[in-house]
Amino acid sequence: MSNKAMIQLRQLKMAFGSKVILDNLDLDVRQGETLAVIGPSGTGKSTIIKLLTGLLAPTSGSIVIDGQEVSAFTEDEWDGLRQHMGVVFQYSALFDFLSVGENVAFGLRRHFKLPEEKIQERVGKLLEMVGMPNTQHMLPAELSGGMKKRVGLARALAMQPQMVFYDEPTSGLDPVMTMTISRLIRKTQQTLGVTSVLVTHDMESAYYAADRIAMLYNGRIVQIGTVAEIKNSTNPIVKAFINGTELKEEEKDEQQ
Repeated sequence: MSNKAMIQLRQLKMAFGSKVILDNLDLDVRQGETLAVIGPSGTGKSTIIKLLTGLLAPTSGSIVIDGQEVSAFTEDEWDGLRQHMGVVFQYSALFDFLSVGENVAFGLRRHFKLPEEKIQERVGKLLEMVGMPNTQHMLPAELSGGMKKRVGLARALAMQPQMVFYDEPTSGLDPVMTMTISRLIRKTQQTLGVTSVLVTHDMESAYYAADRIAMLYNGRIVQIGTVAEIKNSTNPIVKAFINGTELKEEEKDEQQ
């Protein structure tokens, strides 16, 4: 992991009409790190991933990814950049009509002209990596929620991306499967050296998988730091969130 920023957000604003979701947000994601973004529901955590993958265009501000200013990219330019990205969605987003193997191979077939044996070899290795060997023939309907998440991760890694974005990857999973997914996120970073953004409300997952954690509140980052720094934070917003307690009214006023 280096100190070089792979992703830089500067004065980033995202508003839908009069509703401001992100308010002049500044954030750096270092090359090779996993940065977890935490915060209450509805604070704009998933919006950050949509902006980083070109699904939304910011109202104002700057998004620089791997040295390129992307906020005014055309769809063709985004398509080129997305080939270096993998996304693991909250609800897996597998194609029900395709087998596990075909789901994992989907991006490879779309973007690369590879011999069939190479595709099958890569699919097999990825499914093995996520703990699902020899499941190529299965259909998504036959899988549990945790299995679907693992297939989603294998699919996200198929094109050997530089960056992986995780949108609530442990949502709806039991504690054992949550830890399995968290371990896979950490293993993916260590094995492949990818730069990752993990959007989550699950603190155990953030503590285990992330190098640094950023707390989003009222559209801004109120604190960013190592796992230890966030665990020991004196910021009332961060403390209330990680302890699952209500923020006092006077503390809310201080943060306005």
